[in-house]
Amino acid sequence: MGKVMVIGCGGVAGVAIHKICQNDEVFSELCIASRTVSKCDALKEKLQGTTKTKITTAQVDADHVEELTELIRKEQPEVVLNLALPYQDLTIMDACLAAGVHYIDTANYEPEDTAKFEYKWQWAYREKFEKAGLTALLGSGFDPGVTGVFSAYALKHYFDEINYIDILDCNAGDHGYPFATNFNPEINIREVSAKGSYWEDGHWVETEPMEIKRVYNFPEIGEKDMYLLHHEEIESLALNIPGIKRIRFFMTFGESYLNHLKCLEDVGMTSIEPIMYEGREIVPLQFLKAVLPDPSSLGPRTKGKTNIGCIFIGKKDGQEKKLYIYNVCDHQECYREVGSQAVAYTTGVPAMIGAMLVMNGQWKRPGVYNVEEFDPDPFMDALNRWGLPWKISEDPELVE
Repeated sequence: MGKVMVIGCGGVAGVAIHKICQNDEVFSELCIASRTVSKCDALKEKLQGTTKTKITTAQVDADHVEELTELIRKEQPEVVLNLALPYQDLTIMDACLAAGVHYIDTANYEPEDTAKFEYKWQWAYREKFEKAGLTALLGSGFDPGVTGVFSAYALKHYFDEINYIDILDCNAGDHGYPFATNFNPEINIREVSAKGSYWEDGHWVETEPMEIKRVYNFPEIGEKDMYLLHHEEIESLALNIPGIKRIRFFMTFGESYLNHLKCLEDVGMTSIEPIMYEGREIVPLQFLKAVLPDPSSLGPRTKGKTNIGCIFIGKKDGQEKKLYIYNVCDHQECYREVGSQAVAYTTGVPAMIGAMLVMNGQWKRPGVYNVEEFDPDPFMDALNRWGLPWKISEDPELVE
C-alpha cells in the first residue's frame, strides 16, 4: 500500500481518481492537486466515505517546478500521476527528480507554442532518472498506453515478429452538440489539425491533415469513416517492436465534426498564434476552448460505444499471422459507474493501472520507459479487472 499524488482534476483525472479509490488495497492515500483546488475539494467530498483511501487536496501551479517540488516533498507520495496538460510534463518530471518520486503520465510533452508532439524531450531525461533510481513511465493512457501494451502482448504470446500495426480509434458516441470535443479541446484540435504521418521502412511519411481516409467495419459498432493522423506511440513502437515495416494510426470522425473544424480553421479560430484583441493578447484556440462544451460535461449526454485496438500482421513459426486486439467501451455504462463518458474512461483507467504497477514494483525500473518496454501480462490482467476487458479476433478485416 502507498500514496499517490494526482496532478490535474479534469475529466481523465476524475476517472483515474475514482479508480484509485476503488483500488484502496493498493492506494492507501491520495493527494489531488490542481490549479483550481475547488475542483479537487468537490471530488474529495464526493468520494470520501466510499473508500478506505485517505484523500487530501492541494492547490498547485504545474507550470512552476519549485512550487511542485515543495508540494511533493510535503506530501511525500511514492508516485506522481501527471494528468495535467502535456505542456507541463517536463516541469512535473523536474519536480519528481528534485523530490525523489516516480513519475507516470498519459501523453507526451509538447511545447505550448508549437503544435508538435514527440518523445525526444522526455527521452532526454533517461540518464537523470537512472541515476536517481526513479522510474518515469510515459504514455499510460489508452492511445498511447494500452495500444503499446497490446503490441507487447501480441509479440510475447502470438508472434515471432510483427511487421505491420494499424492502430484504430473509433468513437461512435453521440453527445447531441453540433460541435464538441471528447477531451481537452485545445489538445484535441491541435492533434487533429496537424499534418498526418506514419512509419514505413525506417522513416516517417508525412501527409496533409485528413488526406488519407478509410472505411472500417468496427466490431459491435459497424462501418465508420476514419482518417490517418500522427500519433506519438508510433514513434516508440517503431523502436521497441522488432520486425516493424509500417505503423499507422487512424481515428474516426463524423462529417459534422469535420465540417465545423474546417470552418473554424478557415476563420483562424484554431490558430495557436497570439493576436491582439481589445488591447490584450489572446490565443484564438484557447478562446475557442472557453466557448466549447466542457468535455467533462458530456457524460450524461453521450450515447454509443468506442472501439480502440490494434491490427497486427506478422509471422509465427514462419507463417503469416493476423490478429486484432481491441476494447469496446459503452459511454452510458461509464457514466453510470464514474460519471464520465468513455473517452475519459478509457484513458483514466490505464493511468491508474500504470501508477499501480510502478507502485507495487511490477513495472519499477530506473530510467524513462514507454509502456511496451515492460511485461504486458499484469497490465492486460488489470484491464480485465478494472473495467476495460479486451477481445481478440484472429481473422480480422484488414485496412488496405
